Formats: sequence, C-alpha cells, structure tokens
Amino acid sequence: MGIVQKDAFRTMLISYVGIALGYVNKGLLFLIILSTEQIGLINLLVTVGTLFAQFANLGTVYSTWKFFPYFKNEENKHHGFLPFILRIVWIGIFLCTLTFVLFRPEVQALYGERSSAFTDYYFMVLPIGISTVLYLVVEIYLRALYKNTLAVFALEIGLRVALTILLALLFFKVIDFHWFVILQSFSYLIPVTILAVYLIKLGEFNVSWKTVDISNRFRKIIRNFSAFNYINTLGIVFVHSLDVMMIAYYLGLEATGVYTTVVFLASALQVPYKSVLRVSSPLVADHWKRREMDKMQQLYTKVSSVALIIGLAPFLVIWLNIDFLFSFLKPEFLPGVWVFFFLMMGRLLDMYFGINGSIFVTSKKYKYDIVFTLLLIGIVYGLNTVFIPKWGIAGAAISTSLSLIVYNVGRLIFVWKAYNLQPFAWSQFKVIGLALVTLFAGMWVSDTLNLGTWIDVFVQLLIVGILFILPILIFRLDPEISNYVTKLKRRFVS
Repeated sequence: MGIVQKDAFRTMLISYVGIALGYVNKGLLFLIILSTEQIGLINLLVTVGTLFAQFANLGTVYSTWKFFPYFKNEENKHHGFLPFILRIVWIGIFLCTLTFVLFRPEVQALYGERSSAFTDYYFMVLPIGISTVLYLVVEIYLRALYKNTLAVFALEIGLRVALTILLALLFFKVIDFHWFVILQSFSYLIPVTILAVYLIKLGEFNVSWKTVDISNRFRKIIRNFSAFNYINTLGIVFVHSLDVMMIAYYLGLEATGVYTTVVFLASALQVPYKSVLRVSSPLVADHWKRREMDKMQQLYTKVSSVALIIGLAPFLVIWLNIDFLFSFLKPEFLPGVWVFFFLMMGRLLDMYFGINGSIFVTSKKYKYDIVFTLLLIGIVYGLNTVFIPKWGIAGAAISTSLSLIVYNVGRLIFVWKAYNLQPFAWSQFKVIGLALVTLFAGMWVSDTLNLGTWIDVFVQLLIVGILFILPILIFRLDPEISNYVTKLKRRFVS
C-alpha cells in the first residue's frame, strides 16, 4: 500500500483544493449570480455531456486498466496501445455525435415543456462530451503509467479556476448568460489540453497508427472486452445521470438545480476514497497478470477498511451539522437535506465494497457483470418513474441509493463465490459500531442541550473526534491509517 498511500495523499490534497474551489463556485457564486433554473441548466448540460462521454468511449476505459500491463514497454511505445484505443474512441465520438444530432427533435419534445432552456443550448453538450471522453482516455492511460497527479490537477483545479473566471466575467457583466453557457461548455477542453501537453513532455504522446503492434487475436480480445464493459460503464453512469435527466423531465430545471447542487455537496465526502481508488485500481490488473491472489485479497480488505473510515468520518461531521450548513442556502434548497442523507447511504456502501468492481471487470468472468448492470439500469429507471413523481428530488435520491446497494451486494457475492475474495474484517464492524454511537450521541446532544449554533458545531466536531476518530487511532482499528498518522507525526516533529 506504500505507492497507494503516497499517490493517494497527493491526489487527495489536490482534490480537496478543487472541492474548495467547487464550493466557491457552486456553493457560493452560483447561488449569488445565477437563478436556480440557470443552475439546473448548467448542471444538466454537464450531466448529459458526461453521459455522452461514457457512450463515446465504447468501453475503452476498463480495457486500458486490464490490458495495458501486457503491452507496457517504453522502448516499443507500448506497442501502440494509445493510438489503438484512440481510434476506437474517435469512432465512438462520431457515432454518438451523429445520433445526438439525429435525435434532437425527440429530445426537444421531451424537455420542451418543463426544461425549454435545455433545448435552446442542446448542442453545447457536444464540446463537454467530446472533451470529457478524450480526457477519460488520456487520464486512464496516465493512471496505468502511475502518473496521477497532473490529471487530477487539470480537472479538479484547472477546470474550476476557468469556471470561477467565467462567473466573475458574468457578475461584472463583461459577458451575458448566453456567452457564459457557451464558454463554460468549451472550457472542458482545458483539462484534456493540459494532459496532451504533459504526454508530449513525457515522450508518451504517440498517436501514430504505424506504431500499433497488437496481434489480430489480441485486438479481438480487447474489442470483446470493451464491448461487454461498455454496457457496464453505462450502468454506473445511468445511476449518476438518469436521476438528473428524469428530474428535469418530471419537475423542471429549478428542481434540477437544487438536486445537482446537493449532489455536488455530497461528492466532497468521496474525495479521499476516489484518490485511493484512482491509484489502487491499476494494482488490481497487475495482480491478475501475476496471479497474486493473496496480494489481491490484502489490497481488497485494506482499501475497503480505509474507505469505510474516510467515508464515515466526513459523513458524521456533515450530517450532525446539516441544519447549520443548509441555513446558508436559499429556502428552496431545504428539501435537499434528505437528498443528501439518502445519497450518502448508497455511496457509503459503494465505498465500503471498495474495489470489487475493479476486480470483477478485470477478471476472466467479466462478461457476467452485464447481468448486474442491466439489473442496475432497470432498478434505477423503474424506481425513478415511481419515486420522483411521488417524493420529488428525495425520491430520486432514494432510488439511486437502493440501486447502488443492490448492485454492489450482487457484485460482492459473485466475486466472493467465484474467487473467494471478500473485503470484510472484524475491525470494520467495530468502526461501524463507533460510527453509530457517535451519530446517536451527536443527535442527542443537539436535541437535548439546545446549544447555540456555533457552539453546537464545535461540540459536534469534538464528539466525532473523541468518539470516532480517537478510538480508531488508539486501538489501531485500521493499521494503514494509524501508520500514516504516525508517519505524519514523525515528519512534523522532526
């Protein structure tokens, strides 16, 4: 876990700086400068653009994870693996763009009544989607080379600084909202441009088809693998995108603005986990290549244990102070309190099960994952059609969480039965017990003592620190986190 710790810490710090910028943008400037409907429009464009990118990559993301270790050879330009993958992606971009243009009338008919502004800026999805898919390809390629830091910086900071500048230009009336939408959409070219320059600097910018040295047999294997994982990738994206699009359809752009803002606030809790996942996933492919099942089991358990703690700790801090935090938002955002809660229930479980997805999709039994993905899509769509009209944006959060729970439990059981790999350790259940004690203690203090607002926030932080974090460190319930804290102490003391 040494390489995971070191790289994850750097990417986590960058991600937190990005989250801070994101809060300035979406948690402050958006609310000051934009209407709730305009916020919904911007976030809907980004959501559909992200979905476009997942369609257009044609499953190449997981193919790079799984197969790049077999072609990794700097002297031979990795056998032309990058241009081979890029050709597939450009085919995907062409097909998706063509489909997007041809089905414009149908989309306008769906969203014209409640979300008409989306139809006005329909084609602004394309620069977002094309830029995002190219970023995904280059980012996953750099991740396979264990070059993570700049890719995170480009997306988390570079893109958000650009958004801050555009918001300032809008605020001072240098540009109007129309040009803000256009420039914001094209700003997604910034991260992929940064990574392209970085590849050139590394000597890894190889796009020549002449360098491709992959046998026809292996090309067929990669294409088949990509095709199966294409559907699997779409399933995950549907969980994170379908709710937003269906809210825009059923409830309109104002409700979309509230929901997507809360989703962004909840995403901050996953920053440490995503940093760990970013650097641990390539190790899974390496372990499969060498058939190191013992190391795979160790990595699985360690990542899940770490994810459990770094997910529960910020959740406790946020949830015990949720009323205070939402008091800074507009009144129409109050229904987002329960959106946050239900979303986090699903995402905490998703974090806890850790790298089961990476293990599954890079194994020889990856084809079976399509069953779980189709089940996921069906549950998400079915529950949304019932829950959104009945309970509004909270219903979308409930359906998303239930879908994630069913999906992850199914994958967990399959990986456990097929490869005898599971993430559980007794210390994890002690951590969950501490979290429940901390949660009930914090809620009791708020309900019983009626402390002042700022005093209550301070007391809740103390409760989380004393009842949750301190016992984990004292009793070493997670050796990885305890060792890392010890290293930090030594570094600062010396």
